[in-house]
Amino acid sequence: MITVLVVDDHDVVRSGLTALLSAELGIQVVGQAADGPAALAEAERLRPDVALLDIDLPGVDGIAVATRLAQTLPGCRTLMLTALDRPGHLRRALAAGAAGYLLKSATPAQTADAIRRIVAGGRVIDPRMHGEADGPSPLTDKETEALRLAAGGAHAREIAADLFLSVGTVRNRLSSAVGKLHARTLVDALRIAGHNGWL
Repeated sequence: MITVLVVDDHDVVRSGLTALLSAELGIQVVGQAADGPAALAEAERLRPDVALLDIDLPGVDGIAVATRLAQTLPGCRTLMLTALDRPGHLRRALAAGAAGYLLKSATPAQTADAIRRIVAGGRVIDPRMHGEADGPSPLTDKETEALRLAAGGAHAREIAADLFLSVGTVRNRLSSAVGKLHARTLVDALRIAGHNGWL
């Protein structure tokens, strides 16, 4: 059973989402919150698998909540569900560690599917935002080269030998790639780069 915390400052939205998600097989809404501080407190208390967050929250906005959850509850995946469709919000959310970004016009089935996918380790971006998220690779050719070798199972020392570089240089390139892709780990960076066709 996937447990979900629903966070939105509008009562009718929270109630509607709770009802719709509770009808989905394998998903259980375990709590609700109307603002950022309450969301953090409820997430700490309930430790849900997913926090479904609006961005425009009173007190502390949803992106700040996502940042805090990534630091304090790494087992809780965050899915932004928002009316804000500007690319800057998407980039900030991904940089904060959000695993998904959906617009509020998404259907209940799309929302439930997104929840299941991020719990399985994927990243979900609303199709209407994909042009903003994917675009050209943010990686340099050298970072991409190091990532490709890592994707093939090579360790830093082996990559260094292949490229006639120091181990430190290879680690710096891999670390830089992880940062540019807003990933938490090298494995996550490889998944994101592969998903976007950047490898």
